[in-house]
Amino acid sequence: MKKVVKFGGSSLASAEQFRKVAGIIHADPDRRYVVPSAPGKRFKSDTKVTDLLYACQRAAEAGLPIDDKMELVAERYRDIIRELDLSLSLEDEFEKIKKDIVAGAGSDYAASRGEYLNGQVLAAFLGFPFIDAADVIRFGNTGAFLGDETNDLLRERLEGLEYAVIPGFYGRCKDGHIHTFSRGGSDITGSIVARAVRADMYENWTDVSGVLITDPSIIPDAKPIPILTYRELRELSYMGFSVLHEEAIFPVRSEGIPIHILNTNDPAAPGTMIVDTTSIKSDYVITGIAGKRGFVAVNVDKAMMNAEIGFGRRVLQAFEDNGISFEHLPSGIDTMTVFVHQDEFEAKEQQVLSRIRELCSPDLLEVENGMALIAVVGRGMRSQRGTAGRIFSALAHARVNVRMIDQGSSELNIIIGVSDDDFAAAIRAIYDIFVNTRL
Repeated sequence: MKKVVKFGGSSLASAEQFRKVAGIIHADPDRRYVVPSAPGKRFKSDTKVTDLLYACQRAAEAGLPIDDKMELVAERYRDIIRELDLSLSLEDEFEKIKKDIVAGAGSDYAASRGEYLNGQVLAAFLGFPFIDAADVIRFGNTGAFLGDETNDLLRERLEGLEYAVIPGFYGRCKDGHIHTFSRGGSDITGSIVARAVRADMYENWTDVSGVLITDPSIIPDAKPIPILTYRELRELSYMGFSVLHEEAIFPVRSEGIPIHILNTNDPAAPGTMIVDTTSIKSDYVITGIAGKRGFVAVNVDKAMMNAEIGFGRRVLQAFEDNGISFEHLPSGIDTMTVFVHQDEFEAKEQQVLSRIRELCSPDLLEVENGMALIAVVGRGMRSQRGTAGRIFSALAHARVNVRMIDQGSSELNIIIGVSDDDFAAAIRAIYDIFVNTRL
């Protein structure tokens, strides 16, 4: 087999964690291509290296000295190198990075240096070749990821290399500037590398033993999910699951490469396998429950709106004209509701409402804030009658008022709108009826 392994920031936060990572890699000769993140927090009050680098960038932009902040970054790597007893010096790199940041290299460049430096340390510790992601991950000058070009570059560069370390999170634009994926983007790099080398498995090592059915801050003893599909993970990630970056699915999905979520601190735990499709039946009717707070519902009422050609388009145009995207769009014969993020909507609230009145002449226009959306996801829901009924029964028993329900034609998920104040109670009620009691 051929495996690509990605290790998150908590997995590489200290020399002790580096030793765990090396043990995991050397325990399986199939683990051949390694994608590291920047060092994360060593303890709760610690600061991630990426955040220290962002602080350097902000200080430089303000015309302030960054020597003290850059020294904090350098000390993190010096400590790791010293404790691992490596004959590696990054002093020239620290000096170059400091000069580049002061000279205006940009926030993406500054943030990417955490992975760049950590990749060099890990490569030296493992005895693997180091490949700068800037040489093999390509973006257009507008920041759009160039998948095919990157795939060709990676395949050519890795051909003949049995092992390699490729830092995550960043690449290079056509004009030579460093560009990053969004936070957590090392997951995406791992997926891109897995596609390029035609890996049999993409292992994503983190600090949790797989994906849990729901948020452990709400359900402390939430059970793990042994196996789920790309589509299920996509739905759950979109609604708040944070174990894996949602965009990391696409490169491996096109090649049918499974993703295995594993725990660096408990490598014997089975973790969660993410696959294209499976005949394995879920232990429960549902696979997972995820949600987000902080939505606004804009309710548009107009008699006979269904007879007005283009009515829905005009409503959405009011949001588009103000640069606001919508999340969900439940509707009835004479009603239509648009769910949007409250923090995006508030600043342009009156402009949007005025535009809706101008374009649509509604009979009634109302705004409800403090809304939350909860997604109940599961491939098993297709074959089970009464799933929605059980959700409503559980919520009614918990005295949670359902403000919206939306189900896709795939029957893979059900979206429920509730008050922000009822968010945690709703998740507990749904978890209880499907997992604890299995009614």
